Amino acid sequence: MSQVKENDTVQVHYTGKLTDGQIFDSSLDRDPLEVTLGQGQLIPGFEHGLIDMKVNEKKTITINKEDAYGEIHDQLFQKVDRANLPQEIEPQVGMGLVSQNPDGTERQLRVSEVHDDHIVVDANHPLAGKDLVFDLELVAIK
Repeated sequence: MSQVKENDTVQVHYTGKLTDGQIFDSSLDRDPLEVTLGQGQLIPGFEHGLIDMKVNEKKTITINKEDAYGEIHDQLFQKVDRANLPQEIEPQVGMGLVSQNPDGTERQLRVSEVHDDHIVVDANHPLAGKDLVFDLELVAIK
């Protein structure tokens, strides 16, 4: 029986959890994730966890933050004057916002602090600074 190796295209079902058991994503109610390894589409720890798996094999892996979304970077927090926000927005901690970069691309932000005259937004990935646990089931090697 073949095993997953670098550059294979695989289909995998997964459930991603924080170390406290809180689920943040799962493919179980949809089609399995199909991805070609070695293309930079997955966090390194997830991709490494698939190597040597066999079809129908299930396993649980723990990925440290360095092999997931990395550390939280202080320079990705930014103060924004409330006067610069659209009037219809009432910011709340945890709220998602989208900012447009000068080149037209969009950046996902989260409100981390709300003050009378300003807010602080966080451009770190929401899972930055966290170790992750994934339940994996290899569905196919293509």
